Amino acid sequence: MPTNPDILNIERDHWRFKEIVKGNIRKNLKEFISSGSILGNKGKEKVSVHIPQIEIPRFKFAQKQSGGVGQGDGEPGDPMGGDPQEGDGSGKAGQAPGEHELEVDIKIKELAEILGEELELPNIEPRGQKNITSAKDRYNSIRSTGPNSLRHFKRSYRQALKRQIMVGDYDVRNPVIVPIKEDMRYRSWTEEKVPETNAVIIYMMDVSGSMGDEQKEIVRIESFWIDTWLRSQYEGLETRYIIHDAVAREVDRETFFHTRESGGTMISSAYKLCNEIIAAEYPSEEWNIYPFHFSDGDNWSMDDTDQCMKLLKESILPATNIFCYGQVVSAYGSGQFIKDLRENFSGAESVVLSEIPDRDAIMQSIKEFFGTGK
Repeated sequence: MPTNPDILNIERDHWRFKEIVKGNIRKNLKEFISSGSILGNKGKEKVSVHIPQIEIPRFKFAQKQSGGVGQGDGEPGDPMGGDPQEGDGSGKAGQAPGEHELEVDIKIKELAEILGEELELPNIEPRGQKNITSAKDRYNSIRSTGPNSLRHFKRSYRQALKRQIMVGDYDVRNPVIVPIKEDMRYRSWTEEKVPETNAVIIYMMDVSGSMGDEQKEIVRIESFWIDTWLRSQYEGLETRYIIHDAVAREVDRETFFHTRESGGTMISSAYKLCNEIIAAEYPSEEWNIYPFHFSDGDNWSMDDTDQCMKLLKESILPATNIFCYGQVVSAYGSGQFIKDLRENFSGAESVVLSEIPDRDAIMQSIKEFFGTGK
């Protein structure tokens, strides 16, 4: 069947437009990440991206007798549009149109590809995948009975053609094919067991008084990109959220990013709850487990810090792919906890530490977390 050239042109232009959008995201990825402008979710499969309006260049014809290209007063090198002038910025409101942004939808999978390419992230090697399978229907055969919704028109007409040729009903001068009930063919399926690799992210965040709104916004932005990358690596991804001050509790995503307490900080309470969740619901031989802890580095006492180190060494690290700690800078945080982690886990590949002084550091932090391919 001949293809409509207009359809081909539309598909080609659509592909070119998508490549322009991807190129814009690649070029300004750090800006997109630090500003949080890609967080407007359109669901699990797509996000909304705001990019500058893409103008299509075109020729504009001038009035007759107005001169041609390169004609008119002036010398080569003279600026166009008159002499430049400095303004004081005190002018009145103008009436000219301003710059417009274009909102474009892009698939999460494509966004993850761009992130991986720009940060040179290696594909993750899953560790927990023992005996995890899911049943999927694969349409890989044909049968003579079935519902009309699964009718295979090409096979049905082919069968009708064979029958008409065999009985002598087919006329090459009038090639009409009329299928009958016996000619109908239907797609059929078989159930296949497909191995899957599942992962869970357990986010932990200090919500004590020293963690302000900006620190939480940094965590929110970084968690979006963490989710984006891990969803591209695993079939199934679950997320759990733990907040803590002196006491830890599990919450939903909305509460996680919008809760602020005024109490002290005992990090061990979060690690205990994290360990309980893993032990009860996520066997390490079946799951890829990623605990992420974000804090400003304050902890109540060295005794509690010692308890954190013991929980990590004896319980959490043996059960997880990697343990990631991100320390955001706040005006009230001491920043001590990352120093204690470095002292206790120097050279440990399963512990990844990242300092995040501001939004501009988020991109580098993501690279530090996933650069090992675990």
